[in-house]
Amino acid sequence: MKLIVGLGNPTREYQATRHNIGFDAITRMCDDYRIRLDSKEHKAICGKGYIGGEKVILAQPQTYMNLSGESVRELADYYKLTNEDVIVICDDINLDVGQLRVRRKGSAGGHNGIKNIIAQLGTEEFIRIRVGVGAKPEKWDLADYVLGRFPKEEEPVIREALEKVSRACECIITDGIDAAMNLYNRK
Repeated sequence: MKLIVGLGNPTREYQATRHNIGFDAITRMCDDYRIRLDSKEHKAICGKGYIGGEKVILAQPQTYMNLSGESVRELADYYKLTNEDVIVICDDINLDVGQLRVRRKGSAGGHNGIKNIIAQLGTEEFIRIRVGVGAKPEKWDLADYVLGRFPKEEEPVIREALEKVSRACECIITDGIDAAMNLYNRK
């Protein structure tokens, strides 16, 4: 079983913002694999189904970004999952809009959601898929930028990136993390 967690903030005001790209990825995967987000458990909205023949739990933590690790830890503990069974999807301002970076482990890289997951799991060793949302413009406040919406001209790029995230998760499940990194860590 795999736990696939998309990071974001739970209230309506944050929908479709750069910081909620993880939530958007989970929504896309629900559509692609006919999984319904129909239960609330362990501080997350969850859906259960299959991707690539493997049972998965798709989750959108409802704790707000900075406490995402609470939900991830509770879900991993309850379902007796190892850190290798956890895949986290989040935004990254250090990547071009729509660019993916798949990693088997790593630092938080300044992302507070990832930082909290590392603290809660006690390790940096879990798979993450970072989705580029572009660099913060000069003189902009970082919070204002990541909590802003994509301009219309970037929406097609983001839709394509969400499709790639969905396929990357299936690739991780069926072919392994190395295959996914080789396929999706390209500009």
